[in-house]
Amino acid sequence: MTLIAFLDYTSVFIFALTGALVASRQQLDLVGFAFVACLTAVGGGTVRDVLLDRNPIFWIAQPAYIGVACAAALLVFVTAHLFESRLKALIWLDSFALAVAVPAGTGAAIAMGQPMPVVVLMGTITGCMGGLLRDVVLDDVPLVLRQGELYVTAAFAGSAAAAFAQPHFAGVLVPLMICAGVTWALRAGSLAFGWRLPVYKSRPPRS
Repeated sequence: MTLIAFLDYTSVFIFALTGALVASRQQLDLVGFAFVACLTAVGGGTVRDVLLDRNPIFWIAQPAYIGVACAAALLVFVTAHLFESRLKALIWLDSFALAVAVPAGTGAAIAMGQPMPVVVLMGTITGCMGGLLRDVVLDDVPLVLRQGELYVTAAFAGSAAAAFAQPHFAGVLVPLMICAGVTWALRAGSLAFGWRLPVYKSRPPRS
């Protein structure tokens, strides 16, 4: 198994857990759990592969990804009641998924020899799109767009760090480790310490 495939499998599993946790908060049935888990798990990677013209798309080439997502959905279906705060578990699980998915997207773009701007965008899209689709479909406030939180910023910074580091190393392992570290550090800092970006506040018009 290649490093990129390992990252894809890991991000699929963790993102599927977050999707299933959202499904549990919405009190969906088992099919609903599986659908939301799969949408969350493969959404970002699917958009990445379509934009990069990777054929076939990763989960079509290896349907085992869908099996992993469904297994995660089943696991949450029978254990979600054990979580005292499903929202807290969801947010922290999502931060770990982000720190795996961003390197997966970044690494896929690097492996295809894409220029730096494309590498950064593919890492950001892979990390953010699945959660965005999950929240939009379930009519929830998208986690990636919550006021001032470092989510898209964390994904962008992590992917950019890998893109800048990659020319200085022989392989992609160290750059992708840097990517994961930067992404998770910023996201976790936002959750634990309230790190925020300034947000726009409208002012009343001058008379």
